This record gives sequence, structure tokens and C-alpha cells, in this order.
Amino acid sequence: MNLATTTVSVLRGTATDAFGDETDLATVAASGIPASLIESGRQAQEPVTGTPRIIRTHVCRVPPDIDITEDDRIRDEQTGEVYIVVSATRNANPVMAQPLRLDLKRTGRAA
Repeated sequence: MNLATTTVSVLRGTATDAFGDETDLATVAASGIPASLIESGRQAQEPVTGTPRIIRTHVCRVPPDIDITEDDRIRDEQTGEVYIVVSATRNANPVMAQPLRLDLKRTGRAA
């Protein structure tokens, strides 16, 4: 198991606003989940102009028995940052349960 760096809450649910657009609800499906949340970055260049760009990625690992699916959102309980779960995968291991790996996209300011 990975060393937990924070705790997270799972946010789930949608609603329709006055204009008929779907909006996310902040309904907490689970909270206090120990998680290893890591941000990493790499540098890339625009193919045409050669302008350097920094691409940030976020990966979270949670215990294997947690119910999190794609399109759920998680909130870091220490910082308040909210992330969309892009994919949720689990490595196969016949001996012991592996943590659930979540690939994330940060929402909100400077996402």
C-alpha cells in the first residue's frame, strides 16, 4: 500500500440548472478516505512553434475496497482542491489486493 499523504471525499451526482445544462452536485458519497495524491509535470513543445509547455498530471491511489468510478469527483480534504476522476484502474495481483489508481484532472482555478 502507498503512504497516504492526505484524505479525500468522493463527490457524486448531477442536476439540471434553469437553462437545462447539467451541473455537478457536491453530494458526499464517502469521506475521510486515506489517499496518496501526487502531482507531476513534464515539459513538452508545441509541434509547430516549438513553444515550451508544462503538462501537469495528477495521480491518486486509494484502498482497494473504495467505491470510486470514472466521472466521480474527489476533494482533497486538506487543500479543498477538487479533481475529476478520468480513469480508475486496478493492477492484478493474485496474492494481495492492489490500491485503486485514479488518474485525475484538476478543476477550478488554474486547472
